Amino acid sequence: MKTKKKLHYLLLMCSILFAAVPIAQAESYDYPIDDPIAATILSTPPQARASLPQTIRVKQYQTIDIFPDRDVPEVFWYNKEMLYSVAYHKEKAPVIFMIAGTGAGYDSAKMKMMQKAFFEAGFHVVALSSPTHPNFIVSASSSGMPGDIQSDAKDLYNVMEKIVQKSKRKDLIGDFYLTGYSLGGTQAAFVAKLDEDRKVFNFKKVLMINPALNIYDSAIKLDKMLTDNIPGGMKEFNAFYRKLMNNITQSYVQGDFVDLSLDFFYSAYSEILPSTEEGEAVIGFSFRISLANLLFTADVVTNSGYIVPKNLKLFRTDSLTDYCKVAARGNGFSEYVENIVYPVFKAKEPGLSLRELVDQSSLRVLENYLQKSDKIGLVTNADDFILAEGDVEYFEQVFGARAKIYPRGGHCGNMAYTDNVAYMVDFFKK
Repeated sequence: MKTKKKLHYLLLMCSILFAAVPIAQAESYDYPIDDPIAATILSTPPQARASLPQTIRVKQYQTIDIFPDRDVPEVFWYNKEMLYSVAYHKEKAPVIFMIAGTGAGYDSAKMKMMQKAFFEAGFHVVALSSPTHPNFIVSASSSGMPGDIQSDAKDLYNVMEKIVQKSKRKDLIGDFYLTGYSLGGTQAAFVAKLDEDRKVFNFKKVLMINPALNIYDSAIKLDKMLTDNIPGGMKEFNAFYRKLMNNITQSYVQGDFVDLSLDFFYSAYSEILPSTEEGEAVIGFSFRISLANLLFTADVVTNSGYIVPKNLKLFRTDSLTDYCKVAARGNGFSEYVENIVYPVFKAKEPGLSLRELVDQSSLRVLENYLQKSDKIGLVTNADDFILAEGDVEYFEQVFGARAKIYPRGGHCGNMAYTDNVAYMVDFFKK
């Protein structure tokens, strides 16, 4: 009888355990767009977005002169001082610094969304443009040529310090936190590591959102999304450009990398992007616009002579159309790194190879730190196309339970989704 009871108990326990397995594995996630390309372009449908306040208390277009003695080219007269914004409470609260993605400004759509979410959760929120944004390059980049992530992290850290120093109400500043998305997510890890040495902020928590494992390799993938998917090849670029602009004239008003999420896309998607290939080309084209701005700005600031003839002074009334066409039609990010960034670093370190340089901007160089630091978390999607095969598994291995991997969402497409926003907020609040 006892044996039967034991057997019955074991069978009961096994049935409970086996029943529990699929429940644990099948975590409900109802983000409504399955295709990663569509998700990236369309973002989150309005009805599925997190409910956030329409307006918050925020000071925009604040300026800070990072390099007062810098001789800024006249063509960039409007970028001498760095722009950023602060959403603030009237009582003491913790501070979150946010870093925008490739080419995006502090006031881009994704940054405004996150700023509202964190402000509503009780944080002061400082929004910073990407080091690849023209305003940051001109006003806050020490070299004038972003692309080396460790140098960019130092520039970001310098900006953060100056913003805190400028604050008139330091008594309202609590603990510091840090986040960023896309390239900004990758940069957040390097800023956090820098802070371990300098200890100015002693960040309590850091969240990386859809980061690239290696920014160079991800950028090459994005470049190929344009060059490999224009119907008829790059020789048909002008026709593709006209078609795209005729349909989505205002898509880039927000100045945000791959932020084409205007509501009319939901009804016009099949007309604007009739094929997956054209969808990929649009994403690649959006990245190319950001890159063209970066390439032209860095070329003028550093006087490299790669696009604009060396020592030629451009004035605020000069037409820049031809220069921008040259920048947009090149070979993408690899051209920028190989012809502008790499020569400078190789001059300082003659034995440095191009591959060694780009690998210095990989999260792999921080592997031990990221593996041991329990304050750093990561959010990404299993179908994020900026990642290479094996990158998601690498993140899971390094971050363990601190990695939140959603099954879909493309590249940053699900950031505004209700579940995602709740997770971001909870990560910092818990």
